[in-house]
Amino acid sequence: MGRRKKNYNLVIGIIALLLIVLALAIVGYFVSYSKPPVTQGEVEATECRVSGKITGRIDAIYIKEGDSVRKGDTLAHYDSPEVRAKMAQAQGAATAARAMNDKAKNGSRVEEIAKAHQVWQQTQIQEEVLRKSYERIEKLREQEVVSSQKYDEVKAKYDAAVAQQKAAKSQYDIAVNGARAEDKAAAEARMNQGEGVVAEVQSYADELYLVAPVDGAVTKVFVHEGELVGQGAPVATITDPYDIWFTFNIREDNLREIHDGASIRVSIPALNGKEVSATVYYISAQDDYATYRAVKETGSYDAKTFEVRAMSDEGVGEYRNGMSVIMLRDKPNHR
Repeated sequence: MGRRKKNYNLVIGIIALLLIVLALAIVGYFVSYSKPPVTQGEVEATECRVSGKITGRIDAIYIKEGDSVRKGDTLAHYDSPEVRAKMAQAQGAATAARAMNDKAKNGSRVEEIAKAHQVWQQTQIQEEVLRKSYERIEKLREQEVVSSQKYDEVKAKYDAAVAQQKAAKSQYDIAVNGARAEDKAAAEARMNQGEGVVAEVQSYADELYLVAPVDGAVTKVFVHEGELVGQGAPVATITDPYDIWFTFNIREDNLREIHDGASIRVSIPALNGKEVSATVYYISAQDDYATYRAVKETGSYDAKTFEVRAMSDEGVGEYRNGMSVIMLRDKPNHR
């Protein structure tokens, strides 16, 4: 009786051992041949952050999130007293520069020319009178009738009259001919400089009205009326709903059969798991921070992560920026 009981216990133990081995084999099979890893990505679209070139306070906002805009539509208006003040200064300086340029080009007034001519005529008459006096005193000196001192006095007066006549003639010529070519060029350069300053300030004044640089939909508005916005600070984001693609971050050891021009199948959970085909058009290595480091110290390597982009073969469809996308793999990934 005891012997039979021992045999029975041995059989039970063997059967239990076989069941454990079978269970371990089944678990090992499923561990070795697991389901393919889920490769998840998302829908992305071209986004444009709109910002201004000036610092100012938001006076009015003409858009809200969800609006469709066309290139050139006004999005917001800045209020900037500083720009208005600079415009007044620039216009004043440009007006003064234009006046100086006109003066240099037009030359002296008619009254100034007439006055210079009269002075020249007076010096001519004075020179003529003193010339005759000089000729007489010179003859008397030859006859030794007058002293040398008297002769020197008359000659000095005559020489002074000649110099005055020449100076008056030069002033008359300047009045007739106007400014020199160099002065005219300098005046024109100052005028052009003033107009350039006005154009520069006008470009900032034009920026008081912030316009859409592209067509698209307003997906984000960052400011409110009355807020002070710095130069270059984003005011709104415009998304192009017609420039959409799928993007995935895939480790390089999972890039089998994925290459430029490859056709893939994806599923979009937000569209009830809709499956669509797409074509890969871009593969690029990510930065070092996206590198998967080796888990084992030996027998392994650092695996880089690549960004993969694919374009839907069905066009834009109902995709929206940010939707999740699942890449479908037909074959399991054997480890």
